[in-house]
Amino acid sequence: MEQRVLKTLEYDKIVALLVERATCTYGKERAAELQPFTALEKVSAAQRGTAEAANVLRLKGSVPLGGIRDIRGAVQRARLNAMLAPSELLDIASTIASGRRLKNFLLDMAEDVELPLLREQAERIEGLRELESEIRRCIDENGDVMDSASQELRQVRQEIRQSEARIRERLDQMTRSSSYQKMLMENIVTIRGDRFVIPVKQEYRHVFGGIVHDQSASGATLFIEPEVIVSMNNKLREARLREEREVERILFLLTEQVSFAVEALMENVAALTELDFMFAKAQLAWSMKAVCPKLNDQGYVRLKKARHPLISRDVVVPLDVELGGEYQAIVITGPNTGGKTVSLKTIGLLSLMAMSGLHIPAEEESEVTVFSSVFADIGDEQSIEQSLSTFSSHMTNIIHILEKMDRNSLVLFDELGAGTDPTEGAALAMAIIDHVLSSGARLVATTHYSELKAYAYDRPEVVNASVEFDVETLRPTYRLLIGVPGRSNAFAIAGRLGLPQEIIDVARGSISEEDNQVESMIASLERNKKSAEAERQAAEALRREAEELRRQLEEERNRFAEEKNKRMEQAEDEARIAVQLAKEEAEAIIRELRQMRDEGVDIKEHRLIEAKKRLGNAVLELDKEKVKKPAKAVRATQIKVGDEVMVTSFGQKGTVLEKVNSEEFLVQIGIMKMKVKRDDMNVLKSPPAQQQAAAYTSVKRRSQDIKMSLDLRGYNVEDGIREIEQFLDDALLAGLNSVSIIHGHGTGMLRKGVHEYLRQHRNVKSFRLGGQGEGGVGATIAELK
Repeated sequence: MEQRVLKTLEYDKIVALLVERATCTYGKERAAELQPFTALEKVSAAQRGTAEAANVLRLKGSVPLGGIRDIRGAVQRARLNAMLAPSELLDIASTIASGRRLKNFLLDMAEDVELPLLREQAERIEGLRELESEIRRCIDENGDVMDSASQELRQVRQEIRQSEARIRERLDQMTRSSSYQKMLMENIVTIRGDRFVIPVKQEYRHVFGGIVHDQSASGATLFIEPEVIVSMNNKLREARLREEREVERILFLLTEQVSFAVEALMENVAALTELDFMFAKAQLAWSMKAVCPKLNDQGYVRLKKARHPLISRDVVVPLDVELGGEYQAIVITGPNTGGKTVSLKTIGLLSLMAMSGLHIPAEEESEVTVFSSVFADIGDEQSIEQSLSTFSSHMTNIIHILEKMDRNSLVLFDELGAGTDPTEGAALAMAIIDHVLSSGARLVATTHYSELKAYAYDRPEVVNASVEFDVETLRPTYRLLIGVPGRSNAFAIAGRLGLPQEIIDVARGSISEEDNQVESMIASLERNKKSAEAERQAAEALRREAEELRRQLEEERNRFAEEKNKRMEQAEDEARIAVQLAKEEAEAIIRELRQMRDEGVDIKEHRLIEAKKRLGNAVLELDKEKVKKPAKAVRATQIKVGDEVMVTSFGQKGTVLEKVNSEEFLVQIGIMKMKVKRDDMNVLKSPPAQQQAAAYTSVKRRSQDIKMSLDLRGYNVEDGIREIEQFLDDALLAGLNSVSIIHGHGTGMLRKGVHEYLRQHRNVKSFRLGGQGEGGVGATIAELK
């Protein structure tokens, strides 16, 4: 694609917007290099990637892309065994952690949502947890190598601290001594060139001996290292040199570990680049309220309510365009500043965006073709350096386009044939359009020439279009009207501006009858177009209303079917329970009869079997009759605190804790307590009154004994999560609104694990770090639902 065309259509401004939305350096570079594809397969893949990323943003709102650093230079230096600085190693650790976090995020989402392209990129990322852990063990967040990096470093730093303390103590004795104070400019100990010194007056230089390291601007003060601490400073200097060597050794070891992971790190960088780029495209689509267009390679373009992406949504006027189906070319006529050029640029720019894998600001069902090339001749490209007129400049560009285009090209001409004699310009414009049509390319052209209006009517593959102009307000509406050529409006505008009517009549009389008929025809077409549009909108409104009514009816039908099934299941459950109770009663009767027989009463076995069978049949027939009648009134008098019940709407067993009112009870279902209506329960088992009271008291006591805080200090993440799970269950049973979880400061891993678990818990409404008096960042306060 020619860069001049991309700039003409303002594609570079879209790329700049895309770059702004990338998070890391990799993504920004990738976005800045974006170019339109000319193969349908590549465009389809790019659009799918944008669609997947947009779906993630729609479902989650944001993506964890923070913490990614540009580590390419550091990795390449590690490949060459050049020692990395602590800040470079920290950047590598941060990027590893960020990549792993993003990978886990996407793979978790991919379990529930189809994200094949994002999953593919996420799976390229290697965890490299050991390398990250080793870097963070040795280097703190400020970029300093920590004492814990090695035993040698810990010892030498301890020696340095002790030496510094002894030197300071000796110098402090001198500065506090009354015999020395008059010789000192100030009673302080300072440092010059890593050596401890004191400020001595010039005239007392000989008293202290030692080494002069600096002097004041006036020369009155000398910064002297007294002779008594020279050897101590020398030992301190030696210790610091050992410290530097040990730090370098540690950094070389860490660099060596990085060098072993160079290939994995570069693969992570490549995957993070693509992921950041895809989410930048999704962010741009969201900001533009853009949609994923349908794609084809048949030269067919259909834009519905398309908007120019660089014009504010508050002022832009959407346009509907169809090209490549019934019509191969569109000729747009109308007044200046009416929006012809904007329409032209919108068609070209949205085509380029779609070919680049970007969503386009239009309505669903919009369709774009993948062109082999897009050409545009737009605006005044007069070249002063080449001494070319406006006409010559346009002709030079048009000749270049005609040489390069093919049947799969999109050609955009603005003010075709302008800048020369109108008659010749119109004839030339028609000849150029004929040539483009003969090549099979798609064409959109704007013009002022009225001759092209008739030309479009004579060509079945060309359609007229115009930008609407409101004669009443003397302003363009910027609406693109397909099928209606533009008209001059000169007489109407002149009359509205105050030109005498007799002058207008004279001017109108000088126009041929044929031209007047054409203007009248165009005016009639405009009226018919507006009338048809109004009728279409009314029909669309009726269609939407009918669809809404149909949707509501369908919902009602589904609700009725669900309610019917629910009632049937409820009736079956009630019947099954009643039959089971009847059978148990029958078994009890049989046992009593057998006992009577065993005691001497003469009852035959077959009589017992027949009695049981008759009783079973009678119960079944009775239960069928009962199912037909509402059993709610019977159950209403049977529910008591402590009853084991079946909650029909949930299909779960529960225990009645207390009576809320005449129609509602508080029921314990698993770990949940909820209010359930009397009509929504069946009694399964009713224990004796003493057991009811005991069960209720047990639940109450457990609720009262629960603490409002949980101390996890000393736990690892896995064990801590198990403790939180039980703690939250107890808190919910106790009806607590908020709880405190104490995790301490430590490395922060336990805090992160706690926050991740709370974020996913269905009964946690929100959480925050503790405030003053609540444990600060060592505790988390969770609000429960």
